[in-house]
Amino acid sequence: MAFPLGTPVIDTMISFPTPDSSQYDFIRRQLKDAESKAFEFPVEYMFKSVPHGLPTDDPVSVTLHEMDRFNIEKGLIGCKGETAATALATFPDRFVPSTAIENPSDVMGSVRGLVEDYEKYGVRAVGVFPAGTFPQVAINDEKMYPIYAKCVELGLPIFVCAGVPGPRLPFAPQRVELIDQVMFDFPDLVFVTRHGCEPWTELAVKLLLKWPNLYYSTSAFAPKYYPKDIVEFANRRGADKVIYAGYFPMGLSLERIMKDMQDVPFRDHVWPKFLHENARRVLKLDA
Repeated sequence: MAFPLGTPVIDTMISFPTPDSSQYDFIRRQLKDAESKAFEFPVEYMFKSVPHGLPTDDPVSVTLHEMDRFNIEKGLIGCKGETAATALATFPDRFVPSTAIENPSDVMGSVRGLVEDYEKYGVRAVGVFPAGTFPQVAINDEKMYPIYAKCVELGLPIFVCAGVPGPRLPFAPQRVELIDQVMFDFPDLVFVTRHGCEPWTELAVKLLLKWPNLYYSTSAFAPKYYPKDIVEFANRRGADKVIYAGYFPMGLSLERIMKDMQDVPFRDHVWPKFLHENARRVLKLDA
């Protein structure tokens, strides 16, 4: 079935336009090749349609306008910064707060920060980019275990980048097989992969089948490039395990995403689960 126009969407990775690219400084400090250091967006070699020239005087309105154009009911955003504060205070029905673990090597600092954001902002999710941490901390590193334990205690899902990262950083911390040990040790942890799991999507499907609380989100992929393994999995046995995530305005426009979405060969029963039902359940939006 073609993409069902009018179906509500929950976007589990969306943000706001910014006047500069300083939000990527945490990646640049690790990069070694000159070309990457010169990129405005550290993955420009992969993304040819990065939205440019978006107005930044009222970034919340810009993102809301795009959400309204494409029937995005709610968006999962970071909780920090003036723009996020404005969005969450003014449009609590449209934006869902999440927090990020920036330095897992500071174990107790990370745990305390997570709890503070849960108590202050009511965050519904936690995010981490293992290859982008400095120093890098792998998915199954012991430093991550107190964070996973706290997520279980607070009932929060954790969204974790897995697979070869786009920035020119070592991929070892994000090898998909590392997820297996984490799910074994934390059977109650709700773990959602981000950024594709490539080139190990076949393995990702095996793990998604194996572990009840493991999910896959489509962040940072134009729909025409959704991995075939994942699309087939959603159509056969994994309709409840695959969650829509975009990448606006970091790397993709919503117009590009939704145009490509028309050609994704999901079956009829998959679409509502993929677009909003699975995210609503994982983020406990009806609680």
